[in-house]
Amino acid sequence: MTKPGPALTASILLAGSGLALLGGQAYLKAKAGLAAVLIDRAWEAQLTDGRAHRPWPWADMHPVARLEVPRIGLRRAVLSGASGPSLAFGLAHVSGSALPGEPGNVVLAGHRDTWAAFMRDLLPGDEVRLRTRSGLRRYAVRSLAILPRERTDVLDPAGEDRLTLVTCYPFGGLLRSPWRLVVVCGASALGERPRAAP
Repeated sequence: MTKPGPALTASILLAGSGLALLGGQAYLKAKAGLAAVLIDRAWEAQLTDGRAHRPWPWADMHPVARLEVPRIGLRRAVLSGASGPSLAFGLAHVSGSALPGEPGNVVLAGHRDTWAAFMRDLLPGDEVRLRTRSGLRRYAVRSLAILPRERTDVLDPAGEDRLTLVTCYPFGGLLRSPWRLVVVCGASALGERPRAAP
């Protein structure tokens, strides 16, 4: 019996590596899909009883709001605290900024090629809604700017009611970027609509 040649061995190793990569990608997609379902359930539970619900027992975050952009059909959960796990599973509220649903500068962040990829489609004037336990706040996109990441003044408290969305830029980048896309949304003339009592 002859031993397999180097070409056959390399082909088997290459095929095995490819299958392992595909399996890993399928696992990550399934995990992200399940996480989205669990986060949505936690959000619905919060709307029902008014308490924070973690999407899974060991989660260090919980949904605090839902972001909606009607023109592009977007509905995204907003998670508490812009930590690594929160950013892995959705948009995240930046600690220290105004809480979603409160007056001031509410800052949300997300990864450019996953949860915040929609930001590339935003246009000045777009309606952006932030749904919280207490009701619905409406904003309109006022400005889009590409700024160096050192420009942290966009996170500063504001005397006006506004929503600031932040993600890395450019989209599709593979390396860490020194740039951020910052979208500032001002309170809309449509204003706030309180949540109806259950």
